[in-house]
Amino acid sequence: MAELKAVIFDQDGVLADTERDGHRVAFNRAFKEFDLDIEWDENYYGSLLKVGGGKERMKYDFLKRQLDFDIEEIIPQLHKRKTEIFMEMLEHGDIIPRPGVIRLLDEIIEADLKLAVCSTSNELAVNTLMKMLLGKTRKSRFNLILAGDVVNNKKPDPEIYQLALLGLGLAPENCLVVEDSQNGLRAAKSAGIKCLVTVNRYTQNEDLTEADLRVTSLGNRGKEEAVRLGGCHIDLSSGEITLKILKEIVKHG
Repeated sequence: MAELKAVIFDQDGVLADTERDGHRVAFNRAFKEFDLDIEWDENYYGSLLKVGGGKERMKYDFLKRQLDFDIEEIIPQLHKRKTEIFMEMLEHGDIIPRPGVIRLLDEIIEADLKLAVCSTSNELAVNTLMKMLLGKTRKSRFNLILAGDVVNNKKPDPEIYQLALLGLGLAPENCLVVEDSQNGLRAAKSAGIKCLVTVNRYTQNEDLTEADLRVTSLGNRGKEEAVRLGGCHIDLSSGEITLKILKEIVKHG
């Protein structure tokens, strides 16, 4: 039976609900500053999340709109400004951790397991969000932080998780990924890593049947039925996802 040695977290939608109230808002403010008649509402942005990466989402949307300017030139400028706006939102405390995140991270740190983040966001955004959400001390305990800039292919391609395995020096069976979406789940599974999915408003209706465990959040969910997983009965009645549960997924999943 496999032993859990590292937990790898996605960032957006897992550590915090950054998509709807963070990135989406920042994109819209950047569009306005560039005098673009574009606004991504909540529902449309949810559909754009099927495209991995902010630059890629803009390109997808702009091509659909058949805009009459050089999108290859403006997208990097827009994304840079969007990132600056997002940073300002972080610094103002507009974004907070999802329930259970801090408690679970502290359990993992206390157990001296390895920690990593694998995100499709850019490096500056990833590091700033981690510092503001988790604090410098917790951030310093992460062994590996990988952003979308380091890969050629975004999720659902497994490239970023394959890089994480190399960086951590561990086999897939000794790791667990915490994701929030089908794209992230597919990336983790294609890398051979078990995956817990904590859904949010945008991902709750996605096909997540491949997940080793699917929950509504990592903590304060209220009581849920116990889940039959790989022949092992995992008790979720406490309403919290604990390190013990993560170990059970890897051991028996």
